[in-house]
Amino acid sequence: MPPESVAPPAVTDDDPGGRTVRRLVTVVALAAVLPALYLPGRVHDFFDLKIYMRAMRWWAAGNPLYDYAQPDRVQGELYFTYPPFSALLLRPFALIPLGATIAIFTILTVLGVVATTRWLVRPVIARHGLPRVFVITVAVLLVLAVESTRETITFGQINMLLVVLILADLLFAVPQGRRWAGVGVGLATALKLFPGIFIVYLLVCRRWWAAAVASATAAAATLLAAAVAPNDSWRFWTHELWATDRVGRTDYTGNQSLFGLLSRFTAPDKPDRLIWLLLVAVVTGYGLWRAARAARVGDHLAGLTLTGLVGGLVSPITWTHHLYWFIPAVVVFADAALGTRPSTAAAPSSAAVPSTVDAPTAPAPTGDDDLGRRRRLAVLAVATGAVIIYGVVTFYDWGVAPVNTDNPWQFLVRNTYVLLSLLLLVTLPARPSMPRPETSRPATEPEKLHQMDRGPE
Repeated sequence: MPPESVAPPAVTDDDPGGRTVRRLVTVVALAAVLPALYLPGRVHDFFDLKIYMRAMRWWAAGNPLYDYAQPDRVQGELYFTYPPFSALLLRPFALIPLGATIAIFTILTVLGVVATTRWLVRPVIARHGLPRVFVITVAVLLVLAVESTRETITFGQINMLLVVLILADLLFAVPQGRRWAGVGVGLATALKLFPGIFIVYLLVCRRWWAAAVASATAAAATLLAAAVAPNDSWRFWTHELWATDRVGRTDYTGNQSLFGLLSRFTAPDKPDRLIWLLLVAVVTGYGLWRAARAARVGDHLAGLTLTGLVGGLVSPITWTHHLYWFIPAVVVFADAALGTRPSTAAAPSSAAVPSTVDAPTAPAPTGDDDLGRRRRLAVLAVATGAVIIYGVVTFYDWGVAPVNTDNPWQFLVRNTYVLLSLLLLVTLPARPSMPRPETSRPATEPEKLHQMDRGPE
């Protein structure tokens, strides 16, 4: 063959060196932005953690736990409001210096962010062949940037411990039918009542075994606290639990719940409880219906995300640091926008899930429809990410006195997370191509009973 007839080497865009440089620039740029985002949060000065520690010292000195109060310029007097089981876990920290406690809480929170973010993005990396170290690093930096994480760290909150317990349970133990599935949700519920919404989620998903284990775990932890501190436990469950004024003003902009939205219309008066309960019923019913449907087709991440959003909306008080659940929502949107298809998903193991729970998968859209849908999902992912990074309360002083919402702009700005949560309840996709978690071990008797209890869906 003559030399001139030989085809030249194919020209490709493969440039490993250039990609590495671009990735490094991205990581450095994100890391450089973090200090500016955290700067406003320095005024919090670990305020909540200091309340916990002073309350523990007060309690250790023989005083009633729920009598402790600390003044606050916005909320008036703030009290220790967690269940007695949380106090049992926090009390040992009263024996060490406050600076050491702050360091321990901050380190554990960051480790929790790294671990949970890795759990969220690793399946996405595997399905789409993304660069593992780069994606995990960028994802961790972005999670550290969002307002809920910043507020958790700068206030000294325990939210990431709850997230670790819930995600470990609902992403791994429950889908795999582990004997101990439900323990994480039960412990989180005993620590802070908000995670109890995930027990309801297990029930609507017909995960009877896990729901029973979660309920039993929460009850056992609560009874343990009652045995150690009977008077404080009785007082909490009979009185303090129902005194929402101990937590803070419901009309304050930091309260991003449905009750907070209504309170900002009626401040300084309380809103009509009947209207609130009707909204709670509608949002809970619709949100958990969608969550159960997502779980039935194998998208456990979408299911628990929808449940977390419902919990934030229906709780009387949902501070911005409680709203972790926007983060997995962004992951769900991003994964769906990348174009997961049933043809590329790993086939589920026949031993992992009985055939009676297999739901039919909807055909994947093709052509222009598929491209348009993926673009819309990508826009939702980016928009949600931008909103939760800028936040609702971080960069604006909302003042001290109660102020009514009196124009559309104030309504939008002061209720951003409430409105975003409602939007996500409707738009968050359930990905029917998600492979179900597999387990190679034979099902135990409790797991067989659990599978039989679920029945056909």
